[in-house]
Amino acid sequence: MERLQKVIANSGITSRRKAEELIVSGKVKVNGIVVKTLGTQVKSSDSIEVNGIEISREEKVYYLLNKPREVITSVSDDKGRKTVIDLIDDDKRIYPVGRLDYDTTGALLITNDGELANLLMHPKNEIDKCYVAKIEGLLTPKEMMILKNGTIIDGIKTRKARIKIRKIDKESNTSIVEVTIHEGKNHQVKKMFESVGHLVLKLKRERIAFLDLTGLKSGEYRKLNHKEVTTLYSLVQKQ
Repeated sequence: MERLQKVIANSGITSRRKAEELIVSGKVKVNGIVVKTLGTQVKSSDSIEVNGIEISREEKVYYLLNKPREVITSVSDDKGRKTVIDLIDDDKRIYPVGRLDYDTTGALLITNDGELANLLMHPKNEIDKCYVAKIEGLLTPKEMMILKNGTIIDGIKTRKARIKIRKIDKESNTSIVEVTIHEGKNHQVKKMFESVGHLVLKLKRERIAFLDLTGLKSGEYRKLNHKEVTTLYSLVQKQ
């Protein structure tokens, strides 16, 4: 038995909070009967409808993908470009957790667990996302401090970040910089560097929380094991 709002969130159609709002407003039926009580327990055999549409209750799956360049972080693409879902051999209704730009590579979680996806993406849960960027120019101590304390992008100040210089190449006037953030704003890392006058030449996400790309070549993926999934839930439920 599971709570009704959790089952709805797990289906991937909405967040837990929105599921609760739908229940209270009478938009949810269990076995054809409107249910407005939060915390209602449902069985795996129960039929659940949200706004008149029965939700899917598939087995939950969790993948870690090493996303290649020139692949869209989306379920489908109207321009016919390859998506991250095309790389996963699974016929379930899976989707990426967050996004990576078309030219950004690295760690990407893919699942059909809507509840976990929403929790991982919410900034309040402060899940580490570690990137390595190759940038034009050499960061000054002042620029590093600005990036660490938060810089203004699109009119909004970013949260604090961890910044570490891995390598400096004075001959080519480039730097390799490690950046760890907790947010996922559109083009965030690129815009952070642009805000202090540095163009990002290459960008790779090396880690999400404790999950890194060990053993995964570009385009390869693996299933998360039970312990890894449990640990991810423990990270977001501590907050």
